[in-house]
Formats: sequence, C-alpha cells, structure tokens
Amino acid sequence: MIRVLLVDDQPLIRSGFRALLDLEDDIQVVSEAADGEGGLALIKEHLPDVALIDIQMPVMDGIEATRRIAADRALAGVHVVMLTNYGMDEYVYEALRAGAAGFLVKDIVPEDLLHAVRVAARGDALLAPSITRKLIHRYVTQPLPTATGAALTELTSREREAVALVAQGLSNDQIADHMVISPMTAKTHINRAMTKLHARDRAQLVVLAYESGLVAPRNL
Repeated sequence: MIRVLLVDDQPLIRSGFRALLDLEDDIQVVSEAADGEGGLALIKEHLPDVALIDIQMPVMDGIEATRRIAADRALAGVHVVMLTNYGMDEYVYEALRAGAAGFLVKDIVPEDLLHAVRVAARGDALLAPSITRKLIHRYVTQPLPTATGAALTELTSREREAVALVAQGLSNDQIADHMVISPMTAKTHINRAMTKLHARDRAQLVVLAYESGLVAPRNL
C-alpha cells in the first residue's frame, strides 16, 4: 500500500486528489494539510511514502517544507512531489534543489497523477527528458559548487556513465541494457553515486549531472 499525504491550501485541489487516489486499491491518503507547517507536522506523524506538496502556501511554503523534510534523517523514506500551477514557474528548480523528487502541474490528467505517485513511491525521479532540458537551459547558469565538483572526482567511470544515463531519463533496466550489465548492478552504481554526491534521490542526481557538465543539454 502506497501511503500519500496531501499538502495544499486549496480545499478543492485536496478533495479532488484525495477522491481520485482513494479509489485505487494500492494507494491510501493518510492525511492532508492546508499549509507547509501543518503538513510537516503530519508528515512526521504519519511517515507517508509520498507527500504531494504545493509550492506556494501560507505560513510555510512548499520549498521550505521540502528542505526540512530532506534535512531530517527520520524522513528519508518520504518522497516529495511538488504541485504547481505552471509547468515551468520560477520555483521548480529551487524545489528540486531543496530535495523534491519531481513536480506535477495541478491540471494533470488522472492517469498521469496515479502513475506519478507510483513512480515517486519507487524512489524514481519525475523528470521527463524534455522537462529536464528546459530546466537546465533556464536555470543552470552558475558554476558547479566546489564541494560537488570534488565529489565528482570520486565517481568511478561506470558510476559516471550510469549518472549520465539517469540524467537522460533512462530507467534502471534501460541503463543496464545500455551498459551491458544486470539491473541490480546498474542500481548499485546509481546508489553509490548518490551516496558520494550526497544526492537525496534521482531527481537531485539529474540536477548535479547537468550542473557539473557531465551531461550537456545540447547533446540530448
């Protein structure tokens, strides 16, 4: 059972999402909140698999709530998916840097919402290659932080190759096929790279891959 917690200041959004998610046999909405502060308290209480959090809310916005979730080791199993009214608003990149696993536009069709929740619960990033390219072209303009650059040198050649393929939107099975290795070995390369780069999840790994120049948007 995938346990979901909703955090949005619009009651209609929460009720609509809840009604849809609760219809599924493998998904359960455990609670909901109208602001980031209340949402954070409920997340600590319920420890959901997925938290759907609005970016812009009163009291505490979604980005700050996500940042606090990412910093709390007790919440390491909570995968945050940000909700936004616009597919490419100015907050998306900051949300990913804060620790979000991805983002959804609120007018998403029901089938895509259900798929996104299941993908997030598995720990995969909700970043299609086309969205990733737009994010990088628009937001990645600063040099890579020194600490991250140093960490990249610790990656093996196979780990670097796996990270580059993650950034292109490939699944573990596709990465395994490309590298001619087993899916378990591909997952091991990715997990080790995440540990070395201090990436919370695959979404942050994608961001780091582009920031470091390991993958160039123009080549995708």
